[in-house]
Amino acid sequence: MVAGGRGAIAEQILAIAFAHDVKVREDADLAELLSAIDIDSEIPVEAFAAVAEILAYVYRANGAPAADPGGAAP
Repeated sequence: MVAGGRGAIAEQILAIAFAHDVKVREDADLAELLSAIDIDSEIPVEAFAAVAEILAYVYRANGAPAADPGGAAP
């Protein structure tokens, strides 16, 4: 995790993301889980599936094939 915030800080983070065409995903459950961890810390095991889904989306959006869950590249 590289950025986090609530209220006005969250709005600034979103504004910067939108200004730089960064895709933003709204997920209240994931946001609650990630808000409990510190910046630059590891992602909790409970969030692995959601974060993996987001990363796969980002790879596809950037034109790269997402890795097969079994470990083999498509």
